[in-house]
Amino acid sequence: MDLFIYFAAYLLGSIPTALIIGRIFFKVDIRQHGSNNPGATNTLRVLGKRAAIVVLLIDSGKGALAAVLPILLGTEHDPLAVGLIAVVGHCFPIFAGFRGGKAIATTAGVLIVANIWLFLIAYFAFVAVIYVTKYVYFGSLSVGVTLLIYALFKPANEHDFIFLLFLILLIFLHRSNIKNHLSQNEPKINDKRIKDDRLPPKNTKQA
Repeated sequence: MDLFIYFAAYLLGSIPTALIIGRIFFKVDIRQHGSNNPGATNTLRVLGKRAAIVVLLIDSGKGALAAVLPILLGTEHDPLAVGLIAVVGHCFPIFAGFRGGKAIATTAGVLIVANIWLFLIAYFAFVAVIYVTKYVYFGSLSVGVTLLIYALFKPANEHDFIFLLFLILLIFLHRSNIKNHLSQNEPKINDKRIKDDRLPPKNTKQA
């Protein structure tokens, strides 16, 4: 049961939502457009709001379902630990050549189940940092920083090491954003150039 629950969580996280939505409804590989990342943010950038909402909900749902697996199966596994395996699956999906998203939506789903207050704190920081800096990747990194600070300052918290590894994972996943920022090529959320990446569905008739 130990291996099964973690393997199931990984496979669940490996479902490449943005890739599926892009191929079925837009006939494109989203990994070849925008930031080349198959996540909710790039889906919004390339495919639009409706597609992004669907990707966001499903990717969050993957994390939530993985975190609830221990409850459904009646085991004593830590929902947070199981859920974070789904996050690893989302980032390195076996069904998409190990080229996945950047963890934020799936992590949100995990935290909603495992610790709703921690979710509210971490994603308040996410929104606040993006609002102030206008950089999405700053907001994403702030989630990892917030989780680690919470673990370090909460007495008898057993998740210190997990959240340290998670922050390192986030930095690794956003290494291209960091490189772009250092070379002044990272777009802000209000950058008008982002609109140039928007694609219409292939079956849309041109006026």
